Amino acid sequence: QVQLVESGGGSVQAGGSLRLSCAASGYIFNNNCVGWFRQSPGKEREGVAAIYTRGDRTYYADSVKGRFTISHDIAKNMVYLQMNSLEPEDTAMYYCAADRLRARVGLTIAQELATMAMKGDFHYWGQGTQVTVSS
Repeated sequence: QVQLVESGGGSVQAGGSLRLSCAASGYIFNNNCVGWFRQSPGKEREGVAAIYTRGDRTYYADSVKGRFTISHDIAKNMVYLQMNSLEPEDTAMYYCAADRLRARVGLTIAQELATMAMKGDFHYWGQGTQVTVSS
């Protein structure tokens, strides 16, 4: 049984940093895709970052580009989301998700990863960790 568990959320002032972690049991992140998503009340879920761990290809939403960094640790089977220069607009529940890279005809790896992130096209999901940024 696959289980994803997020940790590292909390409350921070604007301009601060947090690092979210995603741990998996029953699933190997290596050679697969992992995404970080967020959702706040009344808003649609947003894919903020994703990584294809085979080659470390990454995707970032425009809203977090330059501030968030996704990475993974093969040995620990962990994926991280380093969040810097946090803004009140980043307040949300953050979820990690994992799945194999889709193999849709005509898409590059980068396009496929972006499509998965923008559509939330992942099979396995964690329960989320809350991030609150105060001004």
